[in-house]
Amino acid sequence: MIDTLLGYAADNWQTLAISSAAIFLAAIVRGFSGFGFSLLSITAISLLLPAREIVPSIFLLEVAASINLIPSIWREIDWRSIRWLLLGYIVALPFGIFALARFPEPPMQLAMSIFVLATAIMMLHGFRLQKTPGASATTATGAASGIFNGAFGIGGPPVVLFFFSTPAAAAVSRASVIAFFLSTDLLGLTGHYFEGLLTAQSFAQFAVWLPALLVGVWAGAHGFRHIDQALFRRMVLVILMGLALLTLGKAIYDWIYA
Repeated sequence: MIDTLLGYAADNWQTLAISSAAIFLAAIVRGFSGFGFSLLSITAISLLLPAREIVPSIFLLEVAASINLIPSIWREIDWRSIRWLLLGYIVALPFGIFALARFPEPPMQLAMSIFVLATAIMMLHGFRLQKTPGASATTATGAASGIFNGAFGIGGPPVVLFFFSTPAAAAVSRASVIAFFLSTDLLGLTGHYFEGLLTAQSFAQFAVWLPALLVGVWAGAHGFRHIDQALFRRMVLVILMGLALLTLGKAIYDWIYA
């Protein structure tokens, strides 16, 4: 196994070096906000490698990033909301996969991007929920995440909008987002394993990209500890809007050139 990993790294060092820079920048965003790593890194590295060769490694990195952050955020996680979110996510995930198999992806990505962009703009202009939603609304949010993730691999925006629109402190919102993504990433890796997508190449890329991830996550988390909560919420919404625009552009491109 080690010889295989070293051989792959030696044969592809240029690609791995360029992609490590993308991993580092995406990891800074992940460490700071608690989300955005997968979309940023997959979008960038897909210019160099096929998505099926990237996604399993990115999921491994997501798990590593979350495990690295969990000890410092454990006390702030809203476990009650996580339970209801995961319930909705697990129930709805097969429906998202069903939609992926039967409906064109670009129109669905387009609709989700517009929704996320509009909601983020509303929140940036002061829209906030007066209280944390109950079990039904929380489960529905998890279901939306499951459908979006199953349909086109982007399940984060509903959950990010959910936590950052509630009265919860910024630290609680960030910690809960990280914990939710750790759970869904572990579920995703299980699926990759049974589909035969976890290969020696996946682990070689993971090993090479891991240092860039850890340094980037540390830098982002260090920045979070030194920022005002109100400013942090605004920056999260700006990041979310940027990701929505990125997805919107990809959807339009795929729709035109598919």
